[in-house]
Amino acid sequence: MAQFKYSALSRSGERVTGIIEGYNELDAAARVKETCGVILKIRPIAEKKDDDVGILNMEIGGPRLNKKAFIVMCSQFAIILRSGVPVVRTVELIASKTADKTLKKMLKKIAVDVEGGRSLSAAFEEHGAAFLPPTFVETLRAGEESGNLDRSFQTMHDHFDKQMKMGNKVKSAMSYPMFVLGVAVVVVIILMVKVIPSFMEFFEEAEQELPLPTQILIAISNFFRYRYPIILAVVAVIAIGYKLINKTENGHLFFAKMQLKLPVLGNIAELNAASQFANSMTTMLESGLTMNKAVGITARTLDNYYLSTETGKLTTRLEEGHSLGASLRENQVLPDILVDMAGVGEETGELAETLNTIALYYDAELEVAIQDALAKLEPAMLIFLAVVAGGIVGTIYYTMFSMYSIM
Repeated sequence: MAQFKYSALSRSGERVTGIIEGYNELDAAARVKETCGVILKIRPIAEKKDDDVGILNMEIGGPRLNKKAFIVMCSQFAIILRSGVPVVRTVELIASKTADKTLKKMLKKIAVDVEGGRSLSAAFEEHGAAFLPPTFVETLRAGEESGNLDRSFQTMHDHFDKQMKMGNKVKSAMSYPMFVLGVAVVVVIILMVKVIPSFMEFFEEAEQELPLPTQILIAISNFFRYRYPIILAVVAVIAIGYKLINKTENGHLFFAKMQLKLPVLGNIAELNAASQFANSMTTMLESGLTMNKAVGITARTLDNYYLSTETGKLTTRLEEGHSLGASLRENQVLPDILVDMAGVGEETGELAETLNTIALYYDAELEVAIQDALAKLEPAMLIFLAVVAGGIVGTIYYTMFSMYSIM
């Protein structure tokens, strides 16, 4: 809660001043009105920084969520609440034990709010909305309403733990080709800047016409050595242009669509989206959320922006009274198996169980696709690296042997 300094007239007409806590200015004013007849002035007091916050501890770019620490926190909440410890004491215990600065700072504020009578979900929403997953607060709110708060935390632990593991596998598949490509670029630069120039003097002393491939190679080497500012400028323009375009709505949608069309990696992105949709919907529905709200929150969890935007449009169809299966079928962005099974789940009245089965299916499919992608990309990228580096070295040796034969 925030602190407010106020000036008011008591019921006897005396002027009084003081400091009071409240969730916002209106809440603070209502608390003052309980003892005073007229409020003359009320303003918030700037929050003092914690003693342990200095220049070296400042967070650049705002607070960031440590996924592993967050998952551990969910598990701690589930275990301690299940043991019968009151909510306020649970928050204080976890705040004192966690080593993550962002979570510790947030939990300290939440403990104060909950002790003041605020619900746990509302406190998490105010102090963690900037970095907590969108599914978290809604699941807690549903758990509070049903009286199963410990179960909600356990559900969040299982959900986000599974999501983090699958996300790490997807990132490994996406990052490997970029790593090998980066190695190829470094090797080419070293050959062009260091290796080829060492042979140029020998070629020039021979005073013989060099083969065309060698002339091209020397020209490229000279460009790398003497025109590198141009290369850096082009790379910078491309990087800045990408960021600026990606910040626009149309640009973000364009790159998201392109990701889905990439060979091998596009299939992984689509399977990942299906897995995220099925897992998140299962969690939301089992927590007691309405269909419309569950879809709206699930849409925000999808990594691909295009699929996230299109899935979010389903809420309009659901508000009009259409079923989830029919809405997904009309939307045509998620895989057919997911769409058909969702329709079957609705018809049988077991949508959550069906979505959970679909989630397990797509988790397995995603893992197979990742392994298959790595199996295909590894030799392909290694062959590419060998061809580039081998072509450069081969051209040099071909020129040297040609000159020796003439001599």
